[in-house]
Amino acid sequence: MSDLRNSGDEWLTAADGGRYWGRFGAAGLLAVDHARDEGRGAILLQHRVTWSDHGDTWGIPGGARHEGEPPIDAAIRESQEEAGVPDNCLRPRFTHVLDRGGWAYTTLIAEVTTPFEPEITDAESHALAWVPIHEVTNLPLHPAFAVSWEILKPLLAAAPAVIVDAANVIGSVPDGWWKDRRGAAEKLRDRLDLLAASPRGLRSGFVGVPEARVPGLDRVFPDWIMVTEGVARGIAQGEHVRIVDADVLGDDTIVTETDARAALGALVAVTTSDAELKVRVGAAGAASIHGAQTLLRILPQLTP
Repeated sequence: MSDLRNSGDEWLTAADGGRYWGRFGAAGLLAVDHARDEGRGAILLQHRVTWSDHGDTWGIPGGARHEGEPPIDAAIRESQEEAGVPDNCLRPRFTHVLDRGGWAYTTLIAEVTTPFEPEITDAESHALAWVPIHEVTNLPLHPAFAVSWEILKPLLAAAPAVIVDAANVIGSVPDGWWKDRRGAAEKLRDRLDLLAASPRGLRSGFVGVPEARVPGLDRVFPDWIMVTEGVARGIAQGEHVRIVDADVLGDDTIVTETDARAALGALVAVTTSDAELKVRVGAAGAASIHGAQTLLRILPQLTP
């Protein structure tokens, strides 16, 4: 947690002329628990106290960032201070930034991985509740949250994903991979693990979200799936990367994985330079398709 002496708890006038809370900006948590409401999902909302800005409305836990505090850290800290959100119970999925010129509000959209019940831990809440997604608009919402909810709600359907055609990516670099195909697959897995663990995530466009569709969507933290075939089958699972062995053809397995996730409403990116496979995954619902070199340019190098 940041030093309280660097707290941003004060009003600031932004370039658009509005007054906003947070000298260094603000951040909030939009937590979704897909297991609630009989599997239809619910989000954590706060009934704001009367004396607060837009009091007696419902919104997400959040508040001012501290000086130098990353927005994701601020969103989690504020949700812990206001709603008793436990440590290590969330998985980030997206960040959305509302920029007012000199002041910005970052919404962290996160998926609940360990169920919990919120607790009122300060004086800023009348109540806290898991509200079914389909009932959110029945409440009197904070005006800013009401606007962002319509934009962000479609992103809650299912976890974004990147599916990697391992054989194609490995084969795109003439580095002697053919001498040890299995070792090359393990190396790719380990590099993907490093990328998947990055707190920066990926730019949202990587999974096919155009700026016009979700203005302000910033970063994405997807599931990573690496499809292996041939002698590379059977390598160990990654820490952050799920390995899927193709029974016969890797292309068929990639299409099946794409179709299954897209059917749930997930944004799916596929990484392959195979022209025929690009057509097939596009028909299966992939929101974006990237060539092998695009992925290789952003993969971290392994240290000895």
